[in-house]
Amino acid sequence: MIPQRFAPVLFGFILSGLMSLLVSGISTLHARGWSAGFVSVWGGAWLTAWAFAGPCVLVAAPLARRWVARLTSP
Repeated sequence: MIPQRFAPVLFGFILSGLMSLLVSGISTLHARGWSAGFVSVWGGAWLTAWAFAGPCVLVAAPLARRWVARLTSP
C-alpha cells in the first residue's frame, strides 16, 4: 500500500493518465482514422502525452484548487 500522504500525487498521475489516454485516442483516430497499426500509434502518442500531462497536472492542480476556492463560497 502507498502511504496516504502520496494520495494527491497518485491522484494526479492517474487522472493525467486517463485524460491523456482519452485525448490522444480521439486525436489519433481523427488524424489517422481506424487503420492498421492504430493501437500502436495511439500507444506511442499516449505515452508522450502522459509524459507531459503528469507533471503539468501536479503543477496545475494546486493553482486550480486556489481558483476554485476563490470562486466558491464556504
